Amino acid sequence: MKLIFATQNTNKLLEIQDVLGEQIQLLSLKDMSFDQEIPEIFDTLEENSKIKAETIFNQFGMPCFADDTGLEVEALSGQPGVHSARYAGEPRNSEANMNLLLNKLRGIENRKARFRTVITYINSDGTHQFEGIVDGSIITTKRGSQGFGYDPIFLPAASNKTFAEMSRAEKNKFSHRARAFEKFRSFIAA
Repeated sequence: MKLIFATQNTNKLLEIQDVLGEQIQLLSLKDMSFDQEIPEIFDTLEENSKIKAETIFNQFGMPCFADDTGLEVEALSGQPGVHSARYAGEPRNSEANMNLLLNKLRGIENRKARFRTVITYINSDGTHQFEGIVDGSIITTKRGSQGFGYDPIFLPAASNKTFAEMSRAEKNKFSHRARAFEKFRSFIAA
């Protein structure tokens, strides 16, 4: 089965291919020669995920899916949330995003956070959404060199390693994205 994954992010593509397995061939936006930026203009992960999937489905007419992920920090009333990728402004910069978050949390004891992913899948039968959440905390110093985004400062609740200290296989045992994609995989296998 071939599916378009509405992403330009190679790290995400590899991570999700591991979860979905070999029976599903993922095509990225690069594979489809689609290099336009799809604006994430909404205030929820659900809506941003849906607009990306709809854009690609309407363009190519093939089953496709998109995801949107946010890091929600309890002490910051859920920030950066839907704005996680551009928390420190344009252009996207993971280092600047992490530094801004760590500065805002300086001196705050409550470090509880969660990653939340919403996947929107569209095929000829309609639109379906799946959610994955992982609870954890924001540590005070970056650790590890794997992964991407906020991985060096996010410590999942059930681990003593940050996402950036884990291999892709280890991360997929915990991650919000893997949890959402497991639900998605079960749905398309049914």
